[in-house]
Amino acid sequence: MDKKGYPSGRIFKIKRFSVHDGPGIRTCIFLKGCSLNCIWCHSPEGISSDISIWYNRNVCILCGTCVNSCPHGALELKEEGEKYIHIIRDKCRLSGDCVKACPTRAIQFTGTEANVSDIVSEIERDIIFYETSGGGVTLTGGEPFSQPGFLTGILKECKDRNIHTAIETSLYTEDEVIGQSIDLIDLFIVDLKLFDPDLHIKYAGKDNERIKNNFKYIADYGKEIIVRIPIIENITDSESNLSAIEKYVKEVNEKIPIEKIKYNPLAENNYKRLSIPFLLK
Repeated sequence: MDKKGYPSGRIFKIKRFSVHDGPGIRTCIFLKGCSLNCIWCHSPEGISSDISIWYNRNVCILCGTCVNSCPHGALELKEEGEKYIHIIRDKCRLSGDCVKACPTRAIQFTGTEANVSDIVSEIERDIIFYETSGGGVTLTGGEPFSQPGFLTGILKECKDRNIHTAIETSLYTEDEVIGQSIDLIDLFIVDLKLFDPDLHIKYAGKDNERIKNNFKYIADYGKEIIVRIPIIENITDSESNLSAIEKYVKEVNEKIPIEKIKYNPLAENNYKRLSIPFLLK
């Protein structure tokens, strides 16, 4: 807890000067943790709420400094075929020695602990840009609602400063959780991926009944909403899926805009850094 009683949270990125995540120039705060497990997730480091380390072999110079620095012997230099640093994850204790030692930042933590006051300090640096562009703060992830207390604290502090707030969410959470912060959110950017519940289970890990119920809830509440559909070849891009989502959204409120978002193929690099399979491929 910080001085105001807000719980601390975990983030994995702060992106400043964004112009694609709500109106104007925005600061995007990426919160860790997500109940879904979409096989195309472009930020797999945000799925787990746990903090780990990951390795970017593209910037590694194979100096071995990280291997020698680890007190638990959790790193080794693999020399068969293409050389690279292998993380022995069951030995890793997150001491951070390797992160500090790496001269090229090839090894980094997948997230950091933060207090609401830490986040607000970052946000306040950009207030002048919000004022001149009509921008603000966007909470994204991961799934921001996976850390409701931390999320609400950031939103409250933003509203105290008259900062426009947006949240990018799958809406896969309890409606009570949304209710805690709904009055503090100016714009909901909602990712609707697959309309068919069986396909949603197959590709995102959970069914979408809760998502649909929450979508109607925030729409009936009168919140401003933008729907985004990630276009994944042979999965979400079918005419039947796109038309079903559009029909559903228009039945809820015909004024809600729908955007189709192209998938970033560079996401595969993040899976390599985590040493986990890229199931979409």
